[in-house]
Amino acid sequence: MNSEKEIIAKKFRISNRHHMTIHWKDLLDNTKVPAQKASLKERSMLVGRVGILMLACGTGAWRVREAMNKVARHLKLTCSADIGLISLEYTCYSPQGNYTQALSLPNTGVNTDKLNELEHFTNNFATECQELTVKQIHEKIDQIQHKPGNYSPLITGFAAALACSAFVFLLGGGLPEMICCFVGAGIGNWTRGQLGKRKVTTLVCLALGVAVACLAYLLAFRILQLGFNISPHHEDGYIGSMLFVIPGFPFITSFLDISKLDLRSGLERLTYALMITIIASLVGWLIALLVHFRPENFLELGLSPLILLLLRLPASFCGVFGFSIMFNSSYKMATTAGLIGAVANTLRLELVDLTTLPPAAAAFCGALTAGLIASAVNRSLGYPRISLTVPSIVIMVPGLYIYRAVYNIGINAIGPGALWMTRAMLIIIFLPLGLFVARVILDKEWRHFD
Repeated sequence: MNSEKEIIAKKFRISNRHHMTIHWKDLLDNTKVPAQKASLKERSMLVGRVGILMLACGTGAWRVREAMNKVARHLKLTCSADIGLISLEYTCYSPQGNYTQALSLPNTGVNTDKLNELEHFTNNFATECQELTVKQIHEKIDQIQHKPGNYSPLITGFAAALACSAFVFLLGGGLPEMICCFVGAGIGNWTRGQLGKRKVTTLVCLALGVAVACLAYLLAFRILQLGFNISPHHEDGYIGSMLFVIPGFPFITSFLDISKLDLRSGLERLTYALMITIIASLVGWLIALLVHFRPENFLELGLSPLILLLLRLPASFCGVFGFSIMFNSSYKMATTAGLIGAVANTLRLELVDLTTLPPAAAAFCGALTAGLIASAVNRSLGYPRISLTVPSIVIMVPGLYIYRAVYNIGINAIGPGALWMTRAMLIIIFLPLGLFVARVILDKEWRHFD
């Protein structure tokens, strides 16, 4: 009669994918003993699988390492990990020896709902998995890994439309710009979502999504011109239609990782974020050259400071809510992030308008406010801080400045391009710095290097 190991070996599956799929349960030696008494290899694989799934959700190296450590401690292991953007190498040590693995992902992305599930799983690992076998724990992880997205490409398209139309209002655009951005961003992000479902490579999804968004904005603008004879100056809002591609998570987590000296992860994330931003800006620039659009200042809205304040609150909420839905947050989590963003972003904009504070310093105040409120919410509702803070401050990322910098450099206006790039970089640096300070103030574990 065949032994259990022979039966498992016969069922072992070999993946045909370029990034080969690991069939974790096929690698188990014994499926009946409790996890704490399993072999070093089996316990170490659990630690690695939790880490690579956390990484797949888009969170930073510090959070991935923390999750791996929680699982490792319960399994009586010591874990040391080196974490990047889509790969990690780690070694687990025990009196029986050590076990090393290298794991990688085929792509990167953001999924705040799965991140929330994984954080609850690791936080409760010691109690909920006390008597479970390694196979049973893998099955619980399977449920999280294979959980479908909360929203279809159509819904995420509407979310992008809502976010970008609110975004362009906060930048100074009026109703025509908002309508055109709603159409452009919605169709553009829907296109990107459809390509993503077919596993089309990242840069192709990005470039086609941005191109479709810009062309859809142009079409909507021409229809409004023909039907309502609106001013040609309203074409300046086309930049808002492509702001749904802002890589908020990698931008923010890159600086947070660098601040904790996780340089590999931080620099890889920063490189990825810059790649996305540059490609999107270049595609937008090429489309603008083809249709003769130029980035100019928006027409004055003529609103009083009080009316502007009252409109900025719901616009900031809608922008952050839309980005949260794009990150696959639940409606409750997205609403919470939206409320935080409404307060933090409106504060930032009012500081710029009503005080002499530079935009970068106002961005720091807005991000600090978002971080402090998110920490308080984290303690009461348990949502991951990063799932609340990043959507709250993505709307503060100066996408308009970055685009103007690339546009001017592209037409050899180096001086204005460098000026816009400097303004953008100052704000981008101060946004994660605000979150860092909030974490230092309220998170004693983050406050220390060990």
